[in-house]
Amino acid sequence: MTLSNLPPLVTVFGGSGFIGRHVVRALAKRGYRIRVAVRRPDLAGFLQPLGNLGQISIVQANVRYRNSIDRAVEGAQHVVNCVGILAESGRNTFDAVQEFGAKAIAEAARGAGASLTHISALGADANSPSAYARTKARAETAILSIKPDAIILRPSIVFGPEDEFFNKFADMSRTAPFLPLIGGGKTKFQPVYVQDIAETVARSVDGKLKAGTTYELGGPEILSFRECLETTLAVINRKKSFVSIPFGLASLIGSVASLVPLIKPPITADQVTLLKSDNVVSKQAEAEGRTLKGIGLLPTLLVSVLPSYLVRYRPQGQFTGSGKAA
Repeated sequence: MTLSNLPPLVTVFGGSGFIGRHVVRALAKRGYRIRVAVRRPDLAGFLQPLGNLGQISIVQANVRYRNSIDRAVEGAQHVVNCVGILAESGRNTFDAVQEFGAKAIAEAARGAGASLTHISALGADANSPSAYARTKARAETAILSIKPDAIILRPSIVFGPEDEFFNKFADMSRTAPFLPLIGGGKTKFQPVYVQDIAETVARSVDGKLKAGTTYELGGPEILSFRECLETTLAVINRKKSFVSIPFGLASLIGSVASLVPLIKPPITADQVTLLKSDNVVSKQAEAEGRTLKGIGLLPTLLVSVLPSYLVRYRPQGQFTGSGKAA
């Protein structure tokens, strides 16, 4: 096979992360050549079996260092940026990773003549009191100024086997005497399945989405924080009481927990700030067809997937309540 008729090359930044690994799989199924750009290639070998021999290559890149970005993008026809952090750690700050890094990737894509898909987040707002939301919004603005044809995807809270929301609270329910409801548990989410996001990314690489458009990705139902926890408990067959924690107290807990070295805080003050606003698809996006349904995808129900990966948190694992079928 000559270079002229090789399948297109797609560079995926953050391809070993939660969303990234599903993006890599979706692209591999379509036959693309995939270059996965990650900070630790030695920890990304699990991606290789997702494609055919030689289809997936793994390279070292750090979005805080422009030279590594340029090397990872060289020769690519499309670039996908899946890099994002939920909490700051050391030099991996929101500014460095979500703003500077995203801007650098857009500049590299423009320089290589590659199209770009960027994964942002619902709630991105340049005026938000949350640093996470502000940097997400500033990144979007910078990207579109550099690559006006870029496609931006804004998912709500994402669920799937490696998620850090439903897994966290399911695990907590095994030992904690109660589950916390930050701000009373009234914040609304529209949980979206990680594979639906990956399919949307793949369609953008296929050229089936409108260039220069921001899509808002949410699942088929809107649930409150409390309803999400109730659903989790029902799936894992456990009963726990809820305790409402005011936003102010939760923020204080997050601030103190973030000061403890070498331990990942259960929640940060910035995450508490995010919980003060609902995280759902806007009416405007629905009206303009900038949603999963708008691109012809039927969103996946939360309860149709949760049991497949939360089963390990049941009292007796997969055998809980299984009777003779076990």
